[in-house]
Amino acid sequence: MQKVREVEGRAIPFGAANVDTDIIIPAHWLKTITREGLGRGAFETLREDPDNIFDSDEYAGSPILIAGDNFGCGSSREHAAWALRDLGITAVIAASFSDIFAGNAFKNGIVTVALPQEQIDRLMEVARTDPVSIDLENQVVTTPYQDRFTFEIDAFRKQCLMEGLDEVGLTLARDDAIADYEGRQGANMPWLAHPENHKEERATT
Repeated sequence: MQKVREVEGRAIPFGAANVDTDIIIPAHWLKTITREGLGRGAFETLREDPDNIFDSDEYAGSPILIAGDNFGCGSSREHAAWALRDLGITAVIAASFSDIFAGNAFKNGIVTVALPQEQIDRLMEVARTDPVSIDLENQVVTTPYQDRFTFEIDAFRKQCLMEGLDEVGLTLARDDAIADYEGRQGANMPWLAHPENHKEERATT
């Protein structure tokens, strides 16, 4: 997982509330066996409108999505986070998030920033013309107009995002401790490390 310390750029002023995971990535995309290419299916039903905001040249490559209340509700499909990442989204700012979606987003290196609706409304206004910046270390969202909105984030998730540690990375970070444990276990319980030898011993006794 890539490290995330600051996310800056144009933000897609989507703004919709109660956006469920079926809107983020329709169910027929769940048959895929790879995460790659899911960005093509992100917000597919909305993108049927030729004037949709997701295919606008103005917001091409935007790393931030601004949404309304209860973003990511509905099913628990992790494909929603995968689709957003493949679309190029590194952070979502919304009034609130589904707990399951927020967890999936975190595991896939997406920063979720919850702010009051009035601050969301202000960022929507700014995003139509100017970039937005998210400083994860200092937990603040800023704009070129001196707007400064602080947000809360779980300390463990913040550390993992800033250090680029997913569940595999967290395990590998404990590699020395794991190796030490396995070494001691092998010495104390050799029948676990080499069961074939002890099968022979049992057979001859």
